Amino acid sequence: MSRTKQKPYLIAYDISDSRRLQRVHRLLKSQAIAMQKSVFIAVLNEADRKELTAAIEALIDQKADDVRMYPLPQHPQWYAWGEALWPDGMTITGTELPKHYH
Repeated sequence: MSRTKQKPYLIAYDISDSRRLQRVHRLLKSQAIAMQKSVFIAVLNEADRKELTAAIEALIDQKADDVRMYPLPQHPQWYAWGEALWPDGMTITGTELPKHYH
């Protein structure tokens, strides 16, 4: 994969300690868009994915916490039920996130 080609990832976590949870949540908020309280979407190139993975590994207890990163298709189809974090009509399009989310 090219270092500049970006790919969407779904990142979900279950962190057992509140301090570690806050740190992981802050990290992901700076790099991704929150889909739910512990589920994020990030659009990353390979170098950024490796950097984010290393940052997560440095924050968690690998014996007590669970963080998952799933690659998504380039143009995923979305379905949602229940209360949303986003206002009605808001969608993610394209492969670039606003600068705030990088």
